Amino acid sequence: MKDIPVARLPNQKEPSLLGSFTIRDIEKLLAETDMVQELHRHDFYFLLALQKGVGEHIIDFKPYEVSDGSIFFMRPGQVHQLTLKMGSSGYVVQFTPDFYLPKDQKSLMLLNRASSKNHCLINPSDFEHLNAVLSQIFEEYTGKKEGYEKAIMAYMDIFFVNLLRQQKSASQIPNRHEQEGLESFLHLLETHYSTHKKVSDYANMLHLSLYQINAITKSALGKTCSEIIVDRIVLEAKRYLLATSNQIKEIAFQLGYEDVSYFVRFFKRQTGHAPESFRQLFT
Repeated sequence: MKDIPVARLPNQKEPSLLGSFTIRDIEKLLAETDMVQELHRHDFYFLLALQKGVGEHIIDFKPYEVSDGSIFFMRPGQVHQLTLKMGSSGYVVQFTPDFYLPKDQKSLMLLNRASSKNHCLINPSDFEHLNAVLSQIFEEYTGKKEGYEKAIMAYMDIFFVNLLRQQKSASQIPNRHEQEGLESFLHLLETHYSTHKKVSDYANMLHLSLYQINAITKSALGKTCSEIIVDRIVLEAKRYLLATSNQIKEIAFQLGYEDVSYFVRFFKRQTGHAPESFRQLFT
């Protein structure tokens, strides 16, 4: 069975950041040609901050127009397709989960919250503040003075804090208990969606009641736990249908369904299309 193409960070010369972190100047990358990336997925975090930008970015099959002040933030595993025109400017930052190692739960929540929204459009004055932090990171990365790795991680914290301020008002941010519970659930779901499809499975792993886990997801995302599980399975099915040529039975088995006909009915109930017709419609 073919898998979705995975992009990985190229090895760097510096041992301390070996294959774990890069930041690049978009304007220099596009000095001679447009950037056109076909559908693929990453095993690292991908942050694209565009002071000026023209193009299209499709993340998990949702299209976004690339425009000035666009910030795109993707987690490992997400599928995307990017077209970026010459003349765009800003930075692209890529780092593995191992690079950004928060020292406490609060720092981990910061990264999780900052990366939970794939697209954010920032007004010019606020973007300048964010871009200034990225410029400092770029300077540390290229200058490589003593302690630059620690400096980069500190600036990353500052960037995440400022990005969150743009994404949400304080009244919209879930309380810490809800956020921790949600992130724990989403982490488990990412690992077990193909083998554990019942709400009770996750409630047991988190030592929560069915009421408690549903209260957390409803408050934070406006959906029941069951709806989020279904959404994650359907998303992965769409990824395989559009990014590979695998047979329907292979995809069904990959997602934990031994009964192919049940999987077909499940997918059609959720999307309105049978898997094969969905593939034909969008390819």
